Amino acid sequence: MLLITIDSMRADMPWAGYPRDIAPRLTALARQSVQYSRAYSVSSYTAMSVAGLLAGRYPSELERSGSFFSAYPDSVEFFPERLSQAGIKTLAGNAHFYFDKKSGFRQGFDDYRMVDGISADNTTDKNVTSPQHLALAKDLLGPANTKGQFFAWLHFMDPHDLYVAHAGIDFGKKARDRYDGEMKFVDNHVGELLDFVAAQPWSSRTAIIVSADHGEAFGEHKMTRHGFELWEPLVHVPLFVKLPAVTPKTIDVPRSAIDLAPTIFELMGVPAEPSFQGKSLVRELEGIGPAEERDVVIDLPRTGDNFRRRALIRGRYKLISHDDDFRLDLYDIVDDPGESRELRRTKPEIYEDMKRRYEERIKRIQDVCPKRRDNLKGKRPEKPC
Repeated sequence: MLLITIDSMRADMPWAGYPRDIAPRLTALARQSVQYSRAYSVSSYTAMSVAGLLAGRYPSELERSGSFFSAYPDSVEFFPERLSQAGIKTLAGNAHFYFDKKSGFRQGFDDYRMVDGISADNTTDKNVTSPQHLALAKDLLGPANTKGQFFAWLHFMDPHDLYVAHAGIDFGKKARDRYDGEMKFVDNHVGELLDFVAAQPWSSRTAIIVSADHGEAFGEHKMTRHGFELWEPLVHVPLFVKLPAVTPKTIDVPRSAIDLAPTIFELMGVPAEPSFQGKSLVRELEGIGPAEERDVVIDLPRTGDNFRRRALIRGRYKLISHDDDFRLDLYDIVDDPGESRELRRTKPEIYEDMKRRYEERIKRIQDVCPKRRDNLKGKRPEKPC
């Protein structure tokens, strides 16, 4: 099993209709896969979304430090721990200082490696890491680690701010132009990794999942980069799964990265954890029955930088909760993907139904107060976290 996540990768990629040829290798892989056109990240920035993905639970449920680069203690169980206990070799390769010792994401990985020589900056990312990450990945996936069943997670960083220019790639000078250049750069290296994987004796029996930890904004809702809100450019992400002997297709119902933990467990023959908030995608991936409508929740816990935000998506509608449910806004994200027309008053029956669904669904999320509570934004005396 190989999980490739690409930091800040937006949903509008070439396989989803974006006109620039910025990711030919990923596009080719997507066409061989089951694509989810309406996939969502767990949250809107890395520290929260990756923790949710690895735990199979929402970040609000996890013990954490409470800062932007939130640290997760050993008491938080990430799903690779269970895979390792089941005798599956667990591997990871990362390329940002936060993923080293600070995050707590090392838990459960038998072999966890970092790209060497990464500079640390809390405000941006000046590193170019795809070439070194590719070399690390090839070594990580060598015979010593892939003799039996394995789970490998590789998180590529280069589309992440700063948008660095690369020789031979030039789409223009605007922020989106430079971002597209970064995507082309990382696609080149992921493509070489895919060639390496295809040459291995285990390739034909290995599932490959590709997604992103969050998206990226380029002026939508007056935002740039990512984090702090739950607008579509920040949380609508690519997701596709290449499985041996499974026919490629597109699934258009909303799904979440919270579903990946139970999906990976089922594919690897490990019983799912009762604490997982998501549901396995295996039956619909394999075409056993239709992909049924269900609720998708996006969770952004309160930190010193943002109020608590949550969203519920079902079908064409999205309900966004602001600041401990102080205000709930409704959008039709099929007819209005830019979320420019709020519908509480014009569609009151749908609003009330979505509100009811939201209130019922969040009862299953048991909030945990973070360790650092002194600077939490928007905290109320009766709700300290």
